[in-house]
Formats: sequence, C-alpha cells, structure tokens
Amino acid sequence: MAAPTIRSLVTDRSRKHPPRRSGSPPPDRRDRPHRRKPWTPEAGTLPKWISEDLARVTPRPKLPEASARLLAAAQAFAAGRHGKAFREAEIAKELSPRDATVREVLGLAAYRMQRWEVALRELRTFRRLTGDTIHLPVEMDILRALDRPDDVATAWATMRRLGGERSSMDEARVVYGSFLLDRGDARAAWEVAGPKRLVDSPRESEVRVWYVGARAAARLGDAATARQIFEAIQQTEPAMPGLDELDRLIAEAGSA
Repeated sequence: MAAPTIRSLVTDRSRKHPPRRSGSPPPDRRDRPHRRKPWTPEAGTLPKWISEDLARVTPRPKLPEASARLLAAAQAFAAGRHGKAFREAEIAKELSPRDATVREVLGLAAYRMQRWEVALRELRTFRRLTGDTIHLPVEMDILRALDRPDDVATAWATMRRLGGERSSMDEARVVYGSFLLDRGDARAAWEVAGPKRLVDSPRESEVRVWYVGARAAARLGDAATARQIFEAIQQTEPAMPGLDELDRLIAEAGSA
C-alpha cells in the first residue's frame, strides 16, 4: 500500500508497501460522499475550507492555537517527522476534538509510528465525521497488523459496499490481497487483485494491485501469467520495491 496521505493536506508517496505484519456516508449526509480537497502545507497557512471547518467546531478562544497546532502537525507529517506531527495533533485534538482534519492527521501520524490502537480509533472517528472512505484501506492494514482477521474481512466488505475513489479501492485490494496471501489463500487473493487487463498507462495504485496479483499467480503455480504481469510492472515502474523478490518467486513457480 502507498504511504497514507493526509488527503486534505499533503501528498506523500515515500512508502510503497504496508507493514508485513504489521463510504457510504452516515445517513445525515444523504448518501453523498464527502470529498476532501487536496492541499499542501508548505503555503504556511490553513486553506479557507479547513479553517472554516475548524472554526465551526472549536470554541473561539481556542481557535488560534488549534489552527497553529494543526498547521504544525500537517507540516511535520509532510516532512516525515511523525512524532512531532503526533504531538502537535494531540494538542490540537484537546482544543478541537470534533474537527475531522485534526483526527485525520493524528490517526495517520499514529499509523506511521505503529501505534495501531490509537491510529484505528482516530481514523474511524475521521470516517464517522466525514463519511469519507479514503483511509479505510489504512484501517484494514492496522487490523491486519493487530492480527484481527475477521475485522479485516469486515472492513473489506465495508469498503466494497461503500465504495470510494479509485485509488482508495486499489489500496484496499492491495491490503486485502496481501492479507489473503499471508493466510495462504492465493486463489482468493487472485480474485481480489488479479488484473482483468494490463493497460498501457496504469495508475500508481493500480500497479501495486498488479504486484499482489503477480504474487498470487506465482503462488498458484501460474508462472506465465505472473511473468506477464511482472514485465508490465517493470515497464511502468522499474524501480518499484519488491521486484527482485517477485522475480525470484516467479522463477521458483516456473521450476516447480
């Protein structure tokens, strides 16, 4: 899975895969998903829509500090300083516990620190506040890390039922397909991640799905299909982490 992003605040593509072990909106949103707008924190100020959201749920005397702490947390997260992001977001949460972006930053920083329980709680709260499934794949990965297989399967079913952006659905397939491979169910993993076709210009997240599909094909003994997918990945993203390992797995499948 790609690095989780604070979709409203920062694009971060520094990590390609999840730890090895590591929606339909609520009724009051009338079944219309909440869409977070992209923004990067280098500008040095919160964008108007985030400031307005924060102001709606924050006592006026606490608003200046809450804004400053949220911005500091977002900037720290963007810089890969996850401990600082976590600390700043914790203070922002004390000042404004009902702000969705605060809970988002706190949850993602906790995830990057492998503080699984905190991350799960905060990202679930974010989803409840916004109706946005953007981080549901991260929730799935946390449940995988906590060794809660039934909950991983439930989260996958929820993602399929609620839907989401194409990249989010791709990330969910990466997590769930990898989870199934870890449990030895290569056939089910192929059903989740096996590509129906190999397009010329795939999304970055789609290539990661292909990677899981290739692993599943190799585990099933279909070295030819796995090799075809491997070559498509190599052509699109030759520096993708894990390609050497995948190459060895396919070679083993071909010689079996």
